[in-house]
Amino acid sequence: MKKHFLALTFLLAFVGVVQAESIRHEQRQQMGRIDQGIRSGELTRSEASRLYQREAALRWQTVRDRRDGAGLTWLEPNRIQTQQNRLSRSIFRQKHDR
Repeated sequence: MKKHFLALTFLLAFVGVVQAESIRHEQRQQMGRIDQGIRSGELTRSEASRLYQREAALRWQTVRDRRDGAGLTWLEPNRIQTQQNRLSRSIFRQKHDR
């Protein structure tokens, strides 16, 4: 019984680490896309500023969700991914709006 409990605990911890790294990777990619948009002239300073603010708000929400308990609940990664997808679409729209 203890072996099963330890294996399950390890598996849940591993899944949590993988989810957290996936979220961080997506955030880094989106910041890079915003930076690239500024360098190429596809984004104005005000557009980039709004996108940076949205990214920071999402990052802060993720940090708060992790602090509230022993990590993210099973629903929170899906909610975060949905918000990241929306931000990604916003970045695309802002970069291609002209």
